[in-house]
Amino acid sequence: MTLALGGCTMPSWMPFSGGGSSKEPEPAKPVAAATSIVPLRPTAGKPAAPDESVTDRVLAVVNNDAITLSDLQEAIAIYQYENRDRGPAPANELAPQFLTRMIDNRLQIQEAEREKILIEDAEIEEELADRLKKMNVKSRDEFDAMLKAQGLSMEAVKRRISDEIRRNRVVGRKVRLRISVTEAEVTQYLEANRAKLETGLTYHARHILILPEAGASDAAWENARIRADLVRGHLLQGGDFAELAQQNSQDATARDGGDLGTLKRGELAQDIEAQILSLAPGEVSLPYRSALGYHIFRLESKDSLEGEGLTRVKAQIREILFREKFDARFDAWIKEIKQRAIIDVRLDGQL
Repeated sequence: MTLALGGCTMPSWMPFSGGGSSKEPEPAKPVAAATSIVPLRPTAGKPAAPDESVTDRVLAVVNNDAITLSDLQEAIAIYQYENRDRGPAPANELAPQFLTRMIDNRLQIQEAEREKILIEDAEIEEELADRLKKMNVKSRDEFDAMLKAQGLSMEAVKRRISDEIRRNRVVGRKVRLRISVTEAEVTQYLEANRAKLETGLTYHARHILILPEAGASDAAWENARIRADLVRGHLLQGGDFAELAQQNSQDATARDGGDLGTLKRGELAQDIEAQILSLAPGEVSLPYRSALGYHIFRLESKDSLEGEGLTRVKAQIREILFREKFDARFDAWIKEIKQRAIIDVRLDGQL
């Protein structure tokens, strides 16, 4: 619950990612995909000590900021609560990757402070209200009770939201606004991946199958061809395909008017698919002989890399290329600020 409020939302440009995975889910991420665990630079001297008022155990010092045991435990507890139905790993196993993530986040917040990025209380309240609405929480009192049950405070939630907004804004300045995808890059990707992209396109067709009579003699096949020609003639004269399929087709789809439904390219046998896709929408094929019998197809519709289909595919390609550039630039930026930071990690594997 609190991850939804204080975690990090993905950027609006990110395409949808696919189905679930059996792998252990990763902790909530900053505004980009996970950064690799860059080895921390050995401290040139003794790092600045954290505020002496901090009595909690210090697990890492990032420049002048301390990350404490309670900070880490809170982040892991929230993650485990959110993923309780998926059986997340024990805290000791999660601690190293969570601490690395928290160091990355702390560095981003420090960069936001250097950029003098300030968040108004009204912005935090607006974001909080929006998230409560998405969570179908009816009132602040109900939300306060939910927080209390998790041992959290409203102040902690607002701090997380503020930090997230600041991280998003500094990443916007340092990373997102410095990325562009040109039309030439989109075209190059399209041409290099055309076959793969076309595989995902769909089409809708109908089908009538005329089988040769028992024995499959030459005469039987000729009789089947003649019957297929007659059916096609009725179709060309305006006959209803669904009715003629129900009356003449010997395929299982006959009861559905010969409807093959919406298919992805590659689902049918290559020779059958080639016959269908060679047609224009609404066109009826010549009888086509296969090992089964004579087929008559009508193409209802098909997606293509033209017109609206091309526009849609190009938009998806632009998002893919933007994401690739974003991830690479974000990782490079994190590595850069880590290299000029003084980071002292004191986690010994025991929580």
